[in-house]
Amino acid sequence: ACLLKLALPSRAKDMKNRLGIFRRRNESPGANPSGKLDKVLKSLKPTPEEALKWGDSLEKLLLHKYGLAAFRAFLRTEFSEENLEFWLACEEFKKIKSQSKMVSKAKKIFSEYIAIQSCKEVNLDSYTREHTKENLQSINRSCFDLAQKRIYGLMEKDSYPRFLRSDLYLDIINQKKGSSPL
Repeated sequence: ACLLKLALPSRAKDMKNRLGIFRRRNESPGANPSGKLDKVLKSLKPTPEEALKWGDSLEKLLLHKYGLAAFRAFLRTEFSEENLEFWLACEEFKKIKSQSKMVSKAKKIFSEYIAIQSCKEVNLDSYTREHTKENLQSINRSCFDLAQKRIYGLMEKDSYPRFLRSDLYLDIINQKKGSSPL
């Protein structure tokens, strides 16, 4: 446990550096010298005012592309990104129109996130896990609703408040107007 505590601050810095990829893309060979890329990258990064709105709700955070990327990076530092990945997989699942694609995607989601000892198993109570398993007998757009709601609730009560206190988020909302690295 002590080693983990020591590793997390450096992991957080590592994640901040990974988000720096948005900054470094314009340094790649063949980058457009006209500055168009800079404008695109700047449009991804929120203003401190926009980022402050993420503090209103987890939903507002997840609806913003940069906010979603920042939250994912934060979850990676906590080794809990499977919750967000599961939630996003459920959102994509609801958009599938073809029944055959829905069936294969449902099986994949279940085996990847819900099955006991799966590689990215999310933390669900036995009732929710069993309920979701039963829903797979008759697959429709709502078969993961309960599990998705539980995982959203976990993120909202647990990871999201920690994200709002994280250096990653605080750096975004406290950036100086003229000194943005992008």
